[in-house]
Amino acid sequence: MTIRVLIADDEALLRMAFTMILEDQPDMTPVGEAPDGAQAVALARELHPDVILMDVRMPGTDGIEATRRIVTASPRTKVLILTTFDLDEYAFAGLEAGASGFLLKNTMPDELLTAIRTVAAGDAVVSPRITRRLLDTVRPHLPTGTGPRRDPRLARLSPREHEVLLQVAHGLSNTEIAAELHLAEATVKSHLGRILLKLELRDRIQAVIFAYDNRLTHPA
Repeated sequence: MTIRVLIADDEALLRMAFTMILEDQPDMTPVGEAPDGAQAVALARELHPDVILMDVRMPGTDGIEATRRIVTASPRTKVLILTTFDLDEYAFAGLEAGASGFLLKNTMPDELLTAIRTVAAGDAVVSPRITRRLLDTVRPHLPTGTGPRRDPRLARLSPREHEVLLQVAHGLSNTEIAAELHLAEATVKSHLGRILLKLELRDRIQAVIFAYDNRLTHPA
């Protein structure tokens, strides 16, 4: 399958660089370029890309609002937020808007290509380290305590799936969860897939947000 990629960035040189990298890949093709968020939304509607590389700071409609509109209209399109710093003030807002992860603009080409393939396959691209730092950043805005569960979808989870969800919420990778719960990594991945299906979530980032919103845990 060829991954169709739309590039949204107000810097023409960056768009050109990303295009050149993508054109060298046998399983990817750049399908369009947008200099701002409004154009990104319009091209996403017209071209139906699999993945969008989305800059945050663009004139007019910014990348966060563009992401929100695109994901709402076409959930199958995955968005990778491009940021200048790994804790860009917009990073968490982008994930809440529906992005499947975020990358630094100066990331190495191999990491960029791996990230595109990962989100195209339906997973998220945010490392456990960054997940923990994001949670620290938004700590004042997260529900605290272990109050009553509010979302009825939680009743769909088995005890083991509930354990895995908690470990995901703590920022652990699949490998770390497997070691913590004495499971095979493939088993953890299967549990996570069922958790996302039962809770009607897109990826592990949404699972983290869901866990905190429902007060299953809180930052230490």
